[in-house]
Amino acid sequence: MDATERIQAASQFLLQSPPGEINDVLNDIRNIISDDELLQEGIQPALREYNIEQFTVVDVPETNHLSIISEAARLGPVSEEDDAQERFLDPRSKLSFEFDHLSLEASDPQPYEPNEEHEPFRLALETAALNYLKAHFTDGVIVVLSPKEGSTQYVIQVVANKYNPTNFWSGRWRSEYTVDLESKQVAGKMLINVHYYEQGNVQLATTNVISFDLPPHVLSAIPNNTAASKILALIEEEERKYQVSLNETYQEMGEKTFKGLRRALPLTRQKLDWDKVLGYKLGAELAGTNKSTLPTS
Repeated sequence: MDATERIQAASQFLLQSPPGEINDVLNDIRNIISDDELLQEGIQPALREYNIEQFTVVDVPETNHLSIISEAARLGPVSEEDDAQERFLDPRSKLSFEFDHLSLEASDPQPYEPNEEHEPFRLALETAALNYLKAHFTDGVIVVLSPKEGSTQYVIQVVANKYNPTNFWSGRWRSEYTVDLESKQVAGKMLINVHYYEQGNVQLATTNVISFDLPPHVLSAIPNNTAASKILALIEEEERKYQVSLNETYQEMGEKTFKGLRRALPLTRQKLDWDKVLGYKLGAELAGTNKSTLPTS
């Protein structure tokens, strides 16, 4: 396998990294490649793709909050001929910034002027979203973005990470919703990734796609805070139903699926009396001892 093929394989490993474990994967790959310069150059596209897809959080300079790296927050196209660093938007602070996908650091914050027409409702959605985040996510980050040019879709993004390497598990919740005032709909998805690796390696990756119409009484209240709060309440109900369905699925798996993976009875078709197991073993040992001490003719 040549260097190019090794880099391609390494990139695939990175893209499949469990939540919070990409540095561990990167260190393992580094030992395999044994060429830091080649590795750093070759995996940049994979790191960029991973950070954008996984809603990597970033500490934006000159602010006291975290923001999200995502496609919706990216400003402008990126071409191979353009050497300029890619920029992302933090709408909460009205700043754009450069982001290094390897060091995960933001730099060069610059003021960003939001669209005056869209900003009032974006602010209303942001206020309602921050209240929702505080009520339901311990360590979550939320971003609300205005429609891009030519669009009517406000974007709400949530990410919450929980890393517990001491107990061998990690998890990530991601959700993204588009509030489209033209189609009068909300469409979105919830993505959950969990990795449990104590004496094994088990991963859960699940996605739930939703959409619902905005009721007339909500549309008539836009751009007021009341409309924004009602939209977040509708999103909350969709997430609640999804979590209930997950709990029901896990309960059914424990009661039916996993039990079906093991034999209900041994080959004798009789239940084993575990209280007598020691007696069985002791009897066999005594029988073996008696045989070995019998006199031979």
